[in-house]
Amino acid sequence: MPQPPTKPLEHEHTPEAIARRLRQDNDHSLLGDFVLGAVDGTITTFAIVSGVAGAGLSTGVALVLGLANVLADGFSMAVGNYLKARSDHEVLARFRAIEERHIDREPEGEREEIRQIYLAKGFEGPVLEEIVNTITQERKRWVDTMLTEEWGLQLVPGRPWLAGVVTFTAFVLAGSLPLAPLALAMYLTPQQTFLSSAVCTALTFLAIGAIRGRLTSRPLLPAALETLLVGGSAAALAYLVGLLLRGFTGME
Repeated sequence: MPQPPTKPLEHEHTPEAIARRLRQDNDHSLLGDFVLGAVDGTITTFAIVSGVAGAGLSTGVALVLGLANVLADGFSMAVGNYLKARSDHEVLARFRAIEERHIDREPEGEREEIRQIYLAKGFEGPVLEEIVNTITQERKRWVDTMLTEEWGLQLVPGRPWLAGVVTFTAFVLAGSLPLAPLALAMYLTPQQTFLSSAVCTALTFLAIGAIRGRLTSRPLLPAALETLLVGGSAAALAYLVGLLLRGFTGME
């Protein structure tokens, strides 16, 4: 009886491929910064379009508010991500200094911490002592092990300026797509303009979700649909708020 085809593994297991993958896993993912900016840009911009449509305001108002949001909120988010990356570096430096000081003053206590960490992983006896001796023979290895195993820190945080630039770029690019149909408003009815913006937004959400699925090794379709559902919910909420507050605009 023929055997069903074996599903291919997610990555290779040659020594070279393993070493390369482990190096990449220790690096900060700029794709994560891109997805963060793109999702936020798309949601907030289409939320403005939805709110304006719900309130019955003009397309020009939506375009002005949308462009202002893309630039101002995109810059604000980029600055926030830049400061977060700076904070990651500062936290790493702070805990590295702590571990350096503890190794100087209480080396046996720090050796015992290494011993307890690897005892919890299932090592014991001579093997455990060999691991402890190997790690503590080289100071940087010792400190790095404490940073990752005791404090759960990433040894290579993202570069702050690059994280900020990627976030801003993603926010502006994705956030501009819901506004694109508004530039053609003179050729479309308000309903057609809003529908076109909704379609552009939905396609953007699906694309971002697929990228997010790739980043997290999830199936692309569920990740894309999840992003569409979350983003669509935010837009629907904004539309509902605009509709409920329509009387305050004098457009009824």
